Amino acid sequence: MIVNNYHTHSLYCDGKDPLPLYVQEAEQRHIQQLGFSSHAPLPFDNNFSIKMERMPDYTAEIDQLQASTSVTLLKALECDFVPGISYPFAELKANHHLDYIIGGVHLVRPANSDELWFIDGPKREIYDEGLDNLFDHNIQRAVTTFWEQTFEMIETQPMDIIAHVDKIKMHNQHRFFQEDERWYQILADKALQLIKSHDLIMEVNTRGIYKKRCDSLYPSVEMLTKARKMDIPVIISSDAHQAKEIDLLFEEAYSVLRQCGYEQLMCFDTQKGYFVHQRAN
Repeated sequence: MIVNNYHTHSLYCDGKDPLPLYVQEAEQRHIQQLGFSSHAPLPFDNNFSIKMERMPDYTAEIDQLQASTSVTLLKALECDFVPGISYPFAELKANHHLDYIIGGVHLVRPANSDELWFIDGPKREIYDEGLDNLFDHNIQRAVTTFWEQTFEMIETQPMDIIAHVDKIKMHNQHRFFQEDERWYQILADKALQLIKSHDLIMEVNTRGIYKKRCDSLYPSVEMLTKARKMDIPVIISSDAHQAKEIDLLFEEAYSVLRQCGYEQLMCFDTQKGYFVHQRAN
């Protein structure tokens, strides 16, 4: 079985372990490729993204570690897209000589507002407060804003991988909307169409399950089944914030993908400098 993880957070952002510990764990678990993907710098104070001034140290340490390990180490960022606020993805990739970019939405900006709805993190009450305070508890308007921000990211920001595309469901936990509602399916289907038309790789993210914040993968089995019919390529990532998490639930994710009809994953080709297809077994 291919064991690569391209979504990894360390002490440079909101991860809990230093880079060398991840490399040591990758060696022990026979991981072939390990991509470090700190949360990209943002132009406002926060406690989860890497500081712009730390970027040279981040990339230099990855290069230094590569010299002493057989694991292929890759340099990346997970870039938040916040309309009118976040840095251009292409600029970050070029300025810091990165191998790839992961794009994602964690902070939803309502129309005509500078306030942000944080849909991630361990505290469900923050999600609920944002839904009440920024969207008057109108879940359809709030969720539609998330998806429209995702659409704008796909259409305006060059990237390689889209992260946890339906993460908006995490703190919902089947309370305010159901994924089989027609209005939601229309939005999710549009996301798949844009992912396909922009030749993006869709991440299959296991973190929601192993952190017990969600009862399914990101994206859902329904989205994965549709994605397979559209020939949208995928990778499996654990979205690790600790070294011990770098391959959690990979076997389970492989099983789901096989059920959906997938036989190949994407793998980074270091000679070509981009991702290529590789059989999952």
